[in-house]
Amino acid sequence: MFSSFFSSFHAIVPMACVVASALAAMAAEAFREPDEKMPIGPLGLVGLVGAAVSTVVLWNRQATSFGVVAADNFGLFVTGVLVVIGVLALAISAPTVERERLPAGEYYALMLFALAGMMLMATASDLLVIFLALEVLSLSVYVLTGIRRDSSRAAEGAFKYFLLGAFSSAFFVYGIAFAYGAAGSTRLDRIGRLMAAQALAPNAWQLAAVGLLLVGFAFKVSAVPFHMWTPDAYEAAPPAVTGFMSTGVKAAAFAAFMRVFLSAFEPLAPRWSGPVAVVAAATMIVGTVVAVAQTNVKRMLAYSSIAHAGYLLVALVAGNDLGKGAVLFYVLVYGVSNLGAFGVVALLETRDRPHDRLEDFAGLHQRHPGLALLMTLFLLSLGGFPPLAGFVAKWYVFSAAIASGSIWLAIVGVLTSVVSVVVYLRLVVMMYMTPATQAIEVPTPPRLAATAIVTAGVLIVYLGILPTRVLDWAAQSIRTIF
Repeated sequence: MFSSFFSSFHAIVPMACVVASALAAMAAEAFREPDEKMPIGPLGLVGLVGAAVSTVVLWNRQATSFGVVAADNFGLFVTGVLVVIGVLALAISAPTVERERLPAGEYYALMLFALAGMMLMATASDLLVIFLALEVLSLSVYVLTGIRRDSSRAAEGAFKYFLLGAFSSAFFVYGIAFAYGAAGSTRLDRIGRLMAAQALAPNAWQLAAVGLLLVGFAFKVSAVPFHMWTPDAYEAAPPAVTGFMSTGVKAAAFAAFMRVFLSAFEPLAPRWSGPVAVVAAATMIVGTVVAVAQTNVKRMLAYSSIAHAGYLLVALVAGNDLGKGAVLFYVLVYGVSNLGAFGVVALLETRDRPHDRLEDFAGLHQRHPGLALLMTLFLLSLGGFPPLAGFVAKWYVFSAAIASGSIWLAIVGVLTSVVSVVVYLRLVVMMYMTPATQAIEVPTPPRLAATAIVTAGVLIVYLGILPTRVLDWAAQSIRTIF
């Protein structure tokens, strides 16, 4: 009896490790003397290592907890991606926390609680649990966005994010209510059986549930026209937080998006795939075109992240095995590339200036050739240049769209990718071909943060040249639920 009782907790072990490390960070902050330096960040790394080990142990075991959390290979793959994102985010956060004297315990605890919410969102098999996970990660990210309490810009960005987030949560809750009214349950497997039985003649409640849940997810992935909060929140937050929420939130949201729409609501795909395809095309176009006009690097990467959400929606619309695997591979590649880019921005920051304007990067290869080279790798990967990982990710996304018959969507994706070259190469030209107009001191990067960014650069090259193993893991993981 006891063994079966404890086995019901196996699926939540990875997020339990992260929550434990968050509580340890809070306790360390509470007992720390005012002038005492305590390594609180490494406590989070310990929890993430525990989550990584438990993820490996649970692989292929199909563990479930209380029928609402499923540690299937799909959820575990996304959990592994979130562990990578978490490690990189914690590592590049150290310089910002120390330089701006942010409350370290609060900062790291919020980041870890957000990660726990993301992991729960990726593994939840019940709409109410997905909503609870969404709120856990959202509330943590709202506070992280405005953690610079003396900055009016940070307060504005956090307030906008909070208001629009609350607005989207209302849509999501109404969608859950309609789904419950139609199926009599919030469990995804039961909803899926009802949808399959009534796929030929869905009623108004089912269609309302699909539409409202789609709005809720579209906000979290920054899809057009629900993207208005993104540039202000990204610019207001510290670069490490911006990189974290632009990658982790997107990975978790797309994992839940796939589990809901490609599993429970898959029988209604003919009804929702058309509107999602239009949203995907608009997201790619708006994100890319507006990014070209930006002069602030953080806002430029914000609009770039909107465009990348559009590419992921293309794979979601495709709905075939190639598209499902492409989403998982893409969130990993995008997460490493984008976090690496924001990591470079974080290392260039000083107490006096953020150094996040395009002109601040002029002549960077002369002042710090290593950072310039790494930033170039991340930008070229985001732009989809071979032989880097971003090229492979986009190749599989567009191949999935063509295989599913959505050729026009693939054409829009390719054209916007070509336009995005202007966005990324403009910054590369600034670093290598534009002389510096002013002498900007480049701080010496801390060893942990520098190691994390170099590791991200190595991963981008490795996944571009030898992506097969990770693609096989992604293909294996989708077979567990689809």
